[in-house]
Amino acid sequence: MLKFAMIAGVAMIAAPVLAQTTTGPVQGSPSGTAAVPSSTPGDGAVSGQQGTPTDAVPMQSAAREQPATGSQVAQVVDTEFPTYDKNGDGKLSATEFGGWMVALKSKTDPTTKPDAPETKKWVSTAFAQADTDKNKSLTKTELTSFLSQG
Repeated sequence: MLKFAMIAGVAMIAAPVLAQTTTGPVQGSPSGTAAVPSSTPGDGAVSGQQGTPTDAVPMQSAAREQPATGSQVAQVVDTEFPTYDKNGDGKLSATEFGGWMVALKSKTDPTTKPDAPETKKWVSTAFAQADTDKNKSLTKTELTSFLSQG
């Protein structure tokens, strides 16, 4: 259950990245109606504009239905790792890891309380599982491997 929650959180973080690399509806008129771009350049579709907020909902739903692939997880870890590696040592301490996991869990469950005993236990258990070499810190490899497990 813990892994699925974390994978769902990673998938939610990865969704904007995936949305940038896929083709989809673009806003084609001031009224907000979406136009599907054709394969012919210069067809009048406006590129570079984002669609309406409701355009993002199918992507998020799809991300929740399918677990993230190992490469998607690795991409998110590479992107987000420096944000949570507060001391810049290339590893996450239990505290740094906890901050990241609480942020992920909060995205899937906004009622998450960082100081709640069940949240602390959840983070502690996750850290223990992810720290495969038991050196009390996590490398990008350990974190990616942990989050990629199904």
